[in-house]
Amino acid sequence: MSVEHFHGLCHRHMGRAVEIRTHDGRIHRGIIHRVSNDRVFLQPIGRPRNLGGFGYGGWGWGWGWGAGIALGFIASLAVLSLFFW
Repeated sequence: MSVEHFHGLCHRHMGRAVEIRTHDGRIHRGIIHRVSNDRVFLQPIGRPRNLGGFGYGGWGWGWGWGAGIALGFIASLAVLSLFFW
């Protein structure tokens, strides 16, 4: 599938919980926060485990923005239901 396909798919599902599988087999779960021309930015779902303290920084816990994934690296995208978390 093309980058344009995943760009449109991510843009249509902005604000929804998704699972993104990349070509190297990594799985990223989160809420689509933003979509640029070449990346999709996910806000992680849930709480971090064993990190302690409060998070205000750039990785996504607290007030951060989450992880950016290159659109060309996405192998599949699945919309998740938050009721099963």
